[in-house]
Amino acid sequence: MYKISKEFSFSAAHQLKGLPDDHPCSRLHGHNYVVRIHLRSEKLSENGFVRDYNDLKPVKSYIDEHLDHRNLNDIMAPLNSTAENLARLLYEVFKPMFPELYAVEVSETPKTSAIYEPDR
Repeated sequence: MYKISKEFSFSAAHQLKGLPDDHPCSRLHGHNYVVRIHLRSEKLSENGFVRDYNDLKPVKSYIDEHLDHRNLNDIMAPLNSTAENLARLLYEVFKPMFPELYAVEVSETPKTSAIYEPDR
């Protein structure tokens, strides 16, 4: 099995619902997000790729147009704007375009990440 990944980044605000008032994430705050998409294939293309990284330009375009410098609560409602929910949302957006996609990872900080990978 061959696997590749590519990182994208954006900045956005959000506020998590359902937390105690004294929880820091219950207040509006922002992150410099990193999104990593993971693709895999048992076979390589005739050029030796799982997928040409240039083919992934729609991911950057989507992130720039829909997520960057936005309030994720406005975009993701009624879902809570957690990294876990964002990873799944992005997976569902990009899976039809990229059949090799098997997981999406979202990091809000350098020390944390959430991964959505559906059961096979």
